[in-house]
Amino acid sequence: MQRLQDRVAVITGAAGGIGMATARRFAEEGAKLVLADLDEEAGRRAAEEVGGIFVKANVAEEDDVIRMFQTAYDEFGSVDIAFNNAGISPADDDSILTTGLDAWRRVQEVNLTSVYLCCKHVLPYMQRQGKGSIINTASFVAVMGSATSQISYTASKGGVLAMTRELGVQFAREGIRVNALCPGPVDTPLLRELFAKDPERAQRRLVHVPLGRFARAEEIAAAVAFLASDDASFVTAAEFLVDGGISGAYVTPL
Repeated sequence: MQRLQDRVAVITGAAGGIGMATARRFAEEGAKLVLADLDEEAGRRAAEEVGGIFVKANVAEEDDVIRMFQTAYDEFGSVDIAFNNAGISPADDDSILTTGLDAWRRVQEVNLTSVYLCCKHVLPYMQRQGKGSIINTASFVAVMGSATSQISYTASKGGVLAMTRELGVQFAREGIRVNALCPGPVDTPLLRELFAKDPERAQRRLVHVPLGRFARAEEIAAAVAFLASDDASFVTAAEFLVDGGISGAYVTPL
């Protein structure tokens, strides 16, 4: 499929995981790519692989975000898709009883403030064009609670979901769609390393997934490509759950 032929897409957190898988999928569908990440070495490798441009950016810094979208526009003449995907989930973000204020603020800056900045600075490009698709990475934890808490992460993703809904409504009649991607747990190198060290922790989560496994990054990328494309032309202000049925489950299959 070439649903994104010649459309200009900016992807944050693009050097690995969901971001990298999405860059590959977008490239297959014909998009022109600007990949942003803090990891310069991995980011440049990713951009070379998909034939895109790399921009080193800390998306929690406004000047970096402005430069990122300006680079896309200067190079390609438009900004059609923004996949605001960058985020962190550090070990010191845990129960509210043990998570310190510094950890709380760091996660909020990267996971929520960055999405605010990316939306704020891409919207004017899309307004001038009269069209655009913004996909913000939230999470299934934005719609349900967990006893294995990561309190700042959960709160940040709830904020992304609420902000996305508001923007999707506000800019709908300007031809701009804004949707929240809500993935379930994804089988990434980081997750594999974490659960290899603690199989019991992995099993505690897997038991709640009706499909009986974690998502592949490519499956999440397929959902992003749908939301970015005209196949989703009547989808905006949505919480797009790609979670293997977790959020719909009470008792899972044996």
